[in-house]
Amino acid sequence: MRYDLLKILLVDDNQHMRRLLAEILRAVGVHSIFEAGDGAEGLRTMRNSPIDIVMTDLSMLPMDGVEFVRLLRTSPESPNPMVPVIMITGHSTMTRVNEARNAGVNEFLTKPLTARGVIERLHQAVENQRPFIRSSSYFGPDRRRRVDPYYAGPLRRAEEDERLAI
Repeated sequence: MRYDLLKILLVDDNQHMRRLLAEILRAVGVHSIFEAGDGAEGLRTMRNSPIDIVMTDLSMLPMDGVEFVRLLRTSPESPNPMVPVIMITGHSTMTRVNEARNAGVNEFLTKPLTARGVIERLHQAVENQRPFIRSSSYFGPDRRRRVDPYYAGPLRRAEEDERLAI
């Protein structure tokens, strides 16, 4: 992968975390790194610069990462609703992970960060992109990671949710 061609936006209200991520990205060859202190600033940055990948924190103020991704995916003013998004979190409860997944996050990266983890998620976001799905309640990358060779119908997610509720 040509890291030197990527334009990456880091959205985090913690300047030290942005600096750490930027150093890891520079170490692997990324030259174009943009930074934003919150989701609103991130959207403004994306309107002014073409971004290939967004890396955002889950817990931010005043706009958290989930709301940022929701706006990025569904707002009519979104500068790029299909940009890959890597959510960074130290709070990986299933509830928050599901909120982020349902907002349209492509990948998750948990803290503490490692260079290996950052590289693996970048690779997943670029080299193994999932198709985007649009439904009445969701727009974003296909949330299904497991392929079921025995299911050929359109409502696999509904059947999975039904089985989990029992």
